[in-house]
Amino acid sequence: MILTLHAEWTKFRTAAGTFWLLLAAIGMTIGLGAVADAGAVCSSSACSQDPAKISLAGVYVGQVLVAVCAVTIMSAEYGTGMIRTTLTAMPNRVEVLTAKAVVAAGWALVAGVGGVVGSAVLGQLVLPGKGFTPANGFPSLALSNAGMLRAASGSVLYLVLIALLSLGISTAVRDSAAGIGLVLGLLFAFPIALVMVSNPHWHRHLEQVAPMNAGLGIQTTVGVHSLPLSPWAGLGVVGLWAAGALVLGTLVLQLRDA
Repeated sequence: MILTLHAEWTKFRTAAGTFWLLLAAIGMTIGLGAVADAGAVCSSSACSQDPAKISLAGVYVGQVLVAVCAVTIMSAEYGTGMIRTTLTAMPNRVEVLTAKAVVAAGWALVAGVGGVVGSAVLGQLVLPGKGFTPANGFPSLALSNAGMLRAASGSVLYLVLIALLSLGISTAVRDSAAGIGLVLGLLFAFPIALVMVSNPHWHRHLEQVAPMNAGLGIQTTVGVHSLPLSPWAGLGVVGLWAAGALVLGTLVLQLRDA
């Protein structure tokens, strides 16, 4: 397993654009968070905005780059035919996919920590001047605060799970364009469907199963009890989606020719 992991890490590290994609994921996460911080205004306790969600708004964009990178970890090898060489040198297919999952999760972890911590620190510096202060009834934005720490650490875990979900889907479909389309469709189709569903019962159930809606509930620090699922349960939903995608990818990889 160690040799397989080393081989996958070497391939990933030496691939063109990997480093720049990492910087882009971190930069865009922080950048969108900065835009959200700059546009937020709250003059009193009557404001219903959540400062943690505002400062971490960049995760919405960061997850796209994380998904793209994770998809290409597997699909790029199918596109070039390199997968045949990989499976000839390392015939244990489950081990190969496991190594790729570790690499994808590690990359997403680094991107997530960089982007989320940067966004949280920036929000802590900017948002109090916009009225998001304890005097107005808002929780502290310091990472030492339990709510903000949960929002930040949960956002990082969310990005790691999105990477694993993307890897599993790309393993099943073997094509970069199809893999990226399916992952982004899965993430963003549910919010669109929620707009069109007026029945409160079905609306709540869709929120509970939608990976992005349920998962990013982890960022909520204001009105937590109004969520369709608790923050950690929502993140667990994303974990189930990721586990299901990896199981599907494993089965397809095992049963299908390279």
